[in-house]
Amino acid sequence: MSIISVENLYKTYGEKVLFDHISFSIAEKQRIGLIGVNGTGKSTLLKVLAGMESVEEGEISHANHLQVEFLPQQPHLDEDLTVLDQIYYGDSVIMKLMREYEVTLQELELDPMNEQKQTNLIRVQQKMDENDAWEANTVAKTILTRLGITDFTKAVKHLSGGQKKRVAIAKALIQPADLLILDEPTNHLDNETIEWLESYLSQYRGSIMVVTHDRYFLNRMTNRIYELDQGQIYTYEGNYEIFLEKKAERELQAEQSETKRQNLLRRELAWLRRGAKARATKQKAHIGRVEDLQEQKGPAAKGDLDFAIGSTRLGKKVIELEGITKSFGEKKLIDHLDYLVVPGERLGIIGPNGSGKSTLLNIIAGRVKPDAGIIEVGTTVKIGFYTQEQDEMDENLRVIEYIKEVAEIVHTVNDEVITAEQMLERFLFPRSMQWTYIRKLSGGERRRLYLLRVLMGEPNVLFLDEPTNDLDTQTLGILEDYLDQFPGVVITVSHDRYFLDRVIEQLLVFEGNGQIYRFQGSYTDHMEEAKRKELAHKEQEKSAVAEKTIVKKESRKKLSYKEQQEWDSIEDKITQLEERKEQLENEIAGAGSDLGKVQEFFKEQQQVDIELEKTMDRWTELSILVEEIEEGK
Repeated sequence: MSIISVENLYKTYGEKVLFDHISFSIAEKQRIGLIGVNGTGKSTLLKVLAGMESVEEGEISHANHLQVEFLPQQPHLDEDLTVLDQIYYGDSVIMKLMREYEVTLQELELDPMNEQKQTNLIRVQQKMDENDAWEANTVAKTILTRLGITDFTKAVKHLSGGQKKRVAIAKALIQPADLLILDEPTNHLDNETIEWLESYLSQYRGSIMVVTHDRYFLNRMTNRIYELDQGQIYTYEGNYEIFLEKKAERELQAEQSETKRQNLLRRELAWLRRGAKARATKQKAHIGRVEDLQEQKGPAAKGDLDFAIGSTRLGKKVIELEGITKSFGEKKLIDHLDYLVVPGERLGIIGPNGSGKSTLLNIIAGRVKPDAGIIEVGTTVKIGFYTQEQDEMDENLRVIEYIKEVAEIVHTVNDEVITAEQMLERFLFPRSMQWTYIRKLSGGERRRLYLLRVLMGEPNVLFLDEPTNDLDTQTLGILEDYLDQFPGVVITVSHDRYFLDRVIEQLLVFEGNGQIYRFQGSYTDHMEEAKRKELAHKEQEKSAVAEKTIVKKESRKKLSYKEQQEWDSIEDKITQLEERKEQLENEIAGAGSDLGKVQEFFKEQQQVDIELEKTMDRWTELSILVEEIEEGK
């Protein structure tokens, strides 16, 4: 059943047509991956579906009371709210109750200190019980914790950019929605968190539409792919792997159709030039057919790299690290690291966010000084550094001018010359776009242009710091093809599992507290090894627990005199406490507007709850002992 139907959507951005009368629908339970080259309008389409942008033409219809939740690439949060307040900000049950009774989440979760607010807190808590809002509160905290946010009372303004993105993800996941729209949700997430997000979304009840560069994420999460290409949208049933197969078939058919068109055009032109003697009406028909053929657009040229760039010679000595140590304040990032980079190396650096991966790259590049240690760089080394934070671009420059500031030509290993214009074409900037001003480019197009500028310097040692952020899947494929033929050294920090498997051959793994170890193999090899170790560790723990249980069974033959008396009376005590709790709840409900009595009953109820919980815990401990003694007889 369709929940959203899009008919003849048309939208432009300046002179560029983003959507040329596109139509599609979204059904219940669909998992849609939206892909396309940066600048084609993917994020704009998501905003249109979320009701945040308008279009020139077209119609969007949807079911009544459709709930849409949208996670943008750059979320806008209220800087003055706490993390948990931000999650519930809006029209959630909890926020409505708190606004009505003028209480905060922190007051709601702690013992009330202000007597004037105690009555309101009691009413809010009762309302939350009625609306199952406590469960939502627990789920929110669980999601935040899994996303690496544990201080729920911290103000949003004190969070890093990556932490803000995680809070925004939690907010999107906790809100019930028929359609969840996610724009680059995996940016700034480490690999472990991405895998958790995959697992969580696989159980999501509504439909999902996602834009992401993470191809493993796309492959595992989607059952349909929408491709936005030159104003048109193409739909493919299946995941990313099936999309690649179907797209290859579509491109082959387009190429065959273009060959036929060109052959027909040549024949028609030859016929006209021969000046065939025929009726004027027939002559006009041929002219019209030729004009139609000439106006048809052929398939866009693909950005294939079939040559290796980088003729700068790299000697035997590349980079050697000895005893590198680095801390920020009390936090140790790198502790006496020794490492030798050799020619042709493909090294990936992985680990949790904030563990020091980018810092290590900056130390090797000489941009950050270590606290201790020596770095020796070979005399032939020429570093190209693609950073997360690129230098400011002069927006008044044109695309071709920006690239030619670095070089007008590059050389291949076979000493062939490739022009800047040709390189731009291979990185998806056709000739018609090369004289566009940088200010007219999208964020993703600027990142692609910046990547090409780094490569145009013809480095023989390439540092890539999170290169997959903000680059589309097609550009990543081009970059990977480039790296396949690149004759120099590649060192990359990345959380993109597909990119790591495709490019690197060994890893430096940051474990935290300055500890770093080497792993020979791909990222997938590393994860499989980690899982094997984890399983082995769990088996050891099970064996230890079993042995401990056996010892306990042998050592305990009966309850002590005191324990026996406690065991004989504990069930009666639990019954009395439960009855008193129920009685107090009835007395609170019947007290009406008598605030003094309400507060008195509420305080006693809190004490009873605490005592009941302690008694239940003790009953559990004693029952386990009794079972062990019975089993040992």
